[in-house]
Amino acid sequence: MTERLSAREAIAAVVDEGAFLELPAPQAVSAPDGPLAWEGYDAARARAEERTGEQESVVCGTGRIGATEAVLISFEFGFLGGSLGERTGDRLEAAYTHARERRLPVVSLIATGGSRMQEGMRALLQLQRVARQSALTRAAGLPQLAVVRDPTTGGGWATLGAGADVVLALPGAQIGFAGSRVRPADADPYAYTAEAQLAAGHIDAVVSQDELRAAVGRWLRLLTGGDGAGEAVPPPAGLGGGEPPISGWDAVIRTRAPGRPRAEAYAEAYFTEREAIVGDRCGGTDPGMLCGFGRHAGRTVAYAAQCGTPTRPAGYRTAARLIRLADRLGIPVLTLVDTPGAANNAEAERMGAGGAIADLFAAMATARVPLTTLLIGEGGSGGALALSAPDNTWATPDSYFSVIAPELATAILKRPPGETRATADQLRLRPTDLVSLGVVRGIVPVE
Repeated sequence: MTERLSAREAIAAVVDEGAFLELPAPQAVSAPDGPLAWEGYDAARARAEERTGEQESVVCGTGRIGATEAVLISFEFGFLGGSLGERTGDRLEAAYTHARERRLPVVSLIATGGSRMQEGMRALLQLQRVARQSALTRAAGLPQLAVVRDPTTGGGWATLGAGADVVLALPGAQIGFAGSRVRPADADPYAYTAEAQLAAGHIDAVVSQDELRAAVGRWLRLLTGGDGAGEAVPPPAGLGGGEPPISGWDAVIRTRAPGRPRAEAYAEAYFTEREAIVGDRCGGTDPGMLCGFGRHAGRTVAYAAQCGTPTRPAGYRTAARLIRLADRLGIPVLTLVDTPGAANNAEAERMGAGGAIADLFAAMATARVPLTTLLIGEGGSGGALALSAPDNTWATPDSYFSVIAPELATAILKRPPGETRATADQLRLRPTDLVSLGVVRGIVPVE
């Protein structure tokens, strides 16, 4: 587990040296021993101040991280467990307001046990206050990035942490809505770790302390790189064979060839740098859907790319999350289509395949930023079409798009298997067919 950092040590770990300026703390007037007159509360606060050198559980200010200025919110776990009270809420609200006034991203360095017991429901109400500030900042089109330290539990995780656009975590950090003292006795402790939260799709990356400044700097550079997305980005060049297929079945065979270039190769060739987002925030991940942000020709571009496998519900939800985030930040989107179709096993149905695909169709249909799609492999039915840009989809020579796979079409039409090749021709699924049908705009050249 990474060594626990104080609030100011966490700031120093991400901000350029000498580039942090603390915001003035709002004036606070409170009754003796707080709103509940909790005996000994003032004394506990005094001991916390003496021990940590801080007057509250958060330190807020502005700082430069690489090329980007940001508002920073850093929790001091040594101050009453980094708990949220009314004064904490005052500071958080002031920090978010400053971010909106200055048009700055927000970086939260979180280490908290939740709401402050000594202030009762007055403390718990701060979660609504924080949630509102986060929502206002989101509506203003400003990115929010969270770095989850050890521990991050309770309302701090459920607002500042899980509510951020991108969530990074330090190795071994304890993360979960339930703190260690309120979990069931038989709870699996691994489920509350950064590594488990990554596997479940609730955070985007586990980053070592030594790499944290560079990682946060890259993310801020990407997330603040939106240019209003006035023009769609060009599709990548093709990386596979350049000759058009001579028949529908030839197109299918070429597309299914094991050595055909896949999404990873296209992303590597297209972007000069990139960072991935992971998971659907509902407990699922899909390694067959790559999502993230990258740089191409000096622009930030969001990307969602299928990897040639049946796409799971979590993959569709992750792509929808990416597209909506890009839309808020004014960042154009590139999608790469390559799937035999949506996963259609019983597990996919239990995980809501239909609803996940419907949500992605909606995200694509309502996006205000320009969308570009390149069909790089199989385009299998609605599971592929959901990731396709209306009126701006292109194709590589070694790809096909079909209402359904030829084998399945043959079965549905009650034809013998020997007619599969003829059925493929009738479906007119070759790239040249797709152009003539108006399904795709054109076939990209091959590098």
